[in-house]
Amino acid sequence: MEAHEYARHDAVGLRDLIRAGEVTAAEVESAARGALDAANTRLNGLALPLFEPALDHSPSPDGPFAGVPFLIKDSGPVAKGVPFFLGSRALPGIVPPHDSDLMTRFRAAGLVTLGLTTAPEMVISFATESVKYGITRNPWNLDRGVGGSSGGAAALVAAGAVPIAHATDGAGSIRIPASACGLVGLKPSRGRTPCGPDLDEAFFGISYDFGLTRTVRDAAHFLDAIQGPGVGDKYTAPPPLRPYVDELGAPVGPLRIAVTTRAWSGGTVDPDVARATLRVAELLAGSGGHVVEEASPAFDWEDVFRAMVPEVVAFVAAPLLGAPRRPDPAKLEAVTRRLLHEAGELGPFDLLSAFAAQNRVSRAVGAFFTDYDLLITPTLGRPPAPHGTLNYDDPKHTVRSWLAEIFDYGPFTALFNLTGQPAISLPLGTDPTGLPLGVQLVAPYGREDTLLRLASHLEQVLPWRDRTPPVFVGAG
Repeated sequence: MEAHEYARHDAVGLRDLIRAGEVTAAEVESAARGALDAANTRLNGLALPLFEPALDHSPSPDGPFAGVPFLIKDSGPVAKGVPFFLGSRALPGIVPPHDSDLMTRFRAAGLVTLGLTTAPEMVISFATESVKYGITRNPWNLDRGVGGSSGGAAALVAAGAVPIAHATDGAGSIRIPASACGLVGLKPSRGRTPCGPDLDEAFFGISYDFGLTRTVRDAAHFLDAIQGPGVGDKYTAPPPLRPYVDELGAPVGPLRIAVTTRAWSGGTVDPDVARATLRVAELLAGSGGHVVEEASPAFDWEDVFRAMVPEVVAFVAAPLLGAPRRPDPAKLEAVTRRLLHEAGELGPFDLLSAFAAQNRVSRAVGAFFTDYDLLITPTLGRPPAPHGTLNYDDPKHTVRSWLAEIFDYGPFTALFNLTGQPAISLPLGTDPTGLPLGVQLVAPYGREDTLLRLASHLEQVLPWRDRTPPVFVGAG
């Protein structure tokens, strides 16, 4: 299988070729290894050399992704025996003694896991540029960032090296790399995918696991493959009424749709980004009987910081301070060092105040979605940023000032981590230089069906599949 043949297929397409006997899983894996080597040389999206052999997975040809190449993120713990580093020089490589619940589902689906992708230190940046790994580059423009924290995954999927890769989202870390790299990035509802067995809820319920894909159908099939509670999960999202793949091509609407391009932080939104968002709203307003109007949730933006700062500090500091061997501060980047300092000043009532702020925001946003079926916003406030724009190793930052800086770049995503609604970024726009611009769709809690139905429709009327970046393994 040649690179150009391999890269033109999404995950479902590759699976179908294998099922039909037109190509073997071994041939697909060989093509993927060559594609990953070629793409990684230019993009620096792999955290380790490729796994030899691939991680164990179900040999059944009936798996929903049987034989499909796949990558996992350096967010750990994910896979038994695979070290994770959280993007930091200070962690020597922690080796999980067992799979996460999600990894068990990846294996059962037949995904062929070939490598570990880069992430920024402690996965709390919207730029994948760490001291440990260096800069991960954007296949659309090597001088621009890939977003974060799932940046290595995004770069390699966008370049055609794999059709799908694991990603996590604690403040936008699936949707922002999707926007920067021209991909489909779904953040599921809180409790839709499992986070056990080591956590009862990831990042106080703020973080979500899923993946990055190039097509909506891959996202729908992937959600069907991995959704549902794990044994002993603290809570779970309501089960879907039917398989998510049945939403693809299904009739949409009529819906009551809100749209806003105003950043809740008060920051500036690039005019090209705003135009791409409004174009989608105007398209929907002219079809399907949808009612589209400018509207936005009413909440206190300061509550986002009241919730996020203590929760980030507590969640990130706990494993570092509780480790048998504490990390060498000299090997940590500046914001992590500051975070550990602030952890020493954090008390239980600070966390209770954070949870109260999160509750206030969640109630306000939940009330908004009793009136609307969908909210449309930009994903990022700007096109993909030049490298070095977001510097996690800058000692001037407090945790709050760091979050303020990354939220100024991406002001539309973190809210829905706090509140739990599903959200998806779609590559529905480009700037004048050809850089991708994501548009975010947000639905009421538990309504991934609405998102996937509408995303499938937009993929048909505003197609992006034939738009490939300059660094693409299938070129030629």
